[in-house]
Amino acid sequence: MPGAGTLPDLDLGELSASARETAELRARTGQWTAWSNSAARVGWCSHPVRLRGSSTTVNSGTGAMESFSSSQSPDGIVLVPCGNRRADKCPACSRVYARDTFELIRTGLLGGKQVPDTVADNPLVFATLTAPSFGRVHGVRDGKRCRPRYDGEVCPHGRMQGCHAVHANDDELVGAPLCWECYDATSALVWQWHAPELWRRATIALRRAVAGHLGVTGSGLRKIATVQYAKVAEFQARGLVHFHALIRLDGPDGPGSPAPIDGLTLANLVKHAVQGVRVDAPPVDGADVPRVLRFGVQLDARTVRTGRPGDLIDDSRTSDELHAGQVAGYLAKYATKATSESGIPRPHLQRMERQCWVLSKRAYASDEESPYVLLGKWSRMLGFRGHFSTKSRAYSVTLGRLRAARRRFARLKAESDRSGEPLDVADLEMRLLAEEETTLVVSSSWEFVGCGWGSGGEKELAEAAAARAREYARLRSEHRNAG
Repeated sequence: MPGAGTLPDLDLGELSASARETAELRARTGQWTAWSNSAARVGWCSHPVRLRGSSTTVNSGTGAMESFSSSQSPDGIVLVPCGNRRADKCPACSRVYARDTFELIRTGLLGGKQVPDTVADNPLVFATLTAPSFGRVHGVRDGKRCRPRYDGEVCPHGRMQGCHAVHANDDELVGAPLCWECYDATSALVWQWHAPELWRRATIALRRAVAGHLGVTGSGLRKIATVQYAKVAEFQARGLVHFHALIRLDGPDGPGSPAPIDGLTLANLVKHAVQGVRVDAPPVDGADVPRVLRFGVQLDARTVRTGRPGDLIDDSRTSDELHAGQVAGYLAKYATKATSESGIPRPHLQRMERQCWVLSKRAYASDEESPYVLLGKWSRMLGFRGHFSTKSRAYSVTLGRLRAARRRFARLKAESDRSGEPLDVADLEMRLLAEEETTLVVSSSWEFVGCGWGSGGEKELAEAAAARAREYARLRSEHRNAG
């Protein structure tokens, strides 16, 4: 690796007999290089989509026409990445999603990618909004006992109210209720279902709180300031989401324009606004009760930047732009998590998943138009139907533009390789992030062939190569930071 010194060998890992046989067969028939290049183009995706067909494109700037057919590819098919954001489903595609999310969040912190660098001077708050408690659950207590009680008290169902075990993070009991009969699972899933609406109302309440503090109406706020945010959802061990959000205040002239209040005031307004948010949830059926839903009492709003020149916040976890990359990486990591960090869901999460179907059937029997009928559809997400990462319109660059920039770069690189001319890097970022596409598809006809690799051996080889690439990136980062 140039400039990084000597790196240790990277272990490809133990391959099965099937994977070795696949690799040897490709090598013997002279197909290994073509297959490897094809797999590399989809980032060693675990479940690529296989397509067959052709397309003809014309460059609107030069008028050059180009045709492409899947017959030019190995096995006569074109591979497209699955794009799954979940690390337990596709480590390779989830890494791309995490990197895009990292860039989206970091850009809103420090600027770049056509976002003014002056956003790095604006007030910024890091907020965590949690779910309420619906009953006692087992937890990790930093090496201490879970829930020590020495009075021998039991619940109405005869179960102990305490737990003297010291749980590790991988203990399947972590997050599980001490007593399922005491635990209000129905309310927990109803809260999860309405969590996106709670967040939406929180953003509205915050804008109104900022407007009230500045003495203007909600509609008049845009003439003085704008509230921008990036938010990710994280599943806790108990199966409920909580939201992490970076909230930035800009002036009336867009991102980076001077804000009228500082970060300390903004943090207080965030706390006040969130505490007042509520959603009136209808009952699941006639045997259920209506609910008033709120966020949990564990609300945290930390000032990252005050927005005042030379004014730093004394907090080692989130203090000023020195830690901007850490905050962006922290949020991007949670955007790729599933309901469980391990590949096998914990027993209590499986039970909550089944409970989603129970509530869905109850709602359908009561009212076919009930929104809770769709709980079964979202059972794999334990009733959470929101996006795992969202942002306000002007917070930073969008994921769509980042993906478009990656496609454009791939085309420019391919053209450079074909022509033998060096890639022109002048104004490259501006060209990659331009609003208008320069290539128009004239005709296209594609047929879906299937999803996934042709054999288990190919899938194993792809995942081993993806793991090798991640290890290489980690070592490269360590060497870069050490230097």
